[in-house]
Amino acid sequence: MTNLHEQYAARADEARAEADNATLANVRERCLRSATAWEAMAARARRSETMRAKLQAEKEIARTETETIESNRLQPAGIT
Repeated sequence: MTNLHEQYAARADEARAEADNATLANVRERCLRSATAWEAMAARARRSETMRAKLQAEKEIARTETETIESNRLQPAGIT
């Protein structure tokens, strides 16, 4: 599955290609504005995906630590 930021970056590339092929100045400018917007969305999506992965990893670490603490708490004394 393609990441969302990759899809947005591809759309930015398409918009730049359309701008290169445009014969009218206003169409070229519109395409370049579109490319800029897609690039900004790609950057935001990349940051979101990175943050989501980081938070997921932190939650997994916390879950593992909690399980270890609970496991140690439930063991009878003298058994390690």
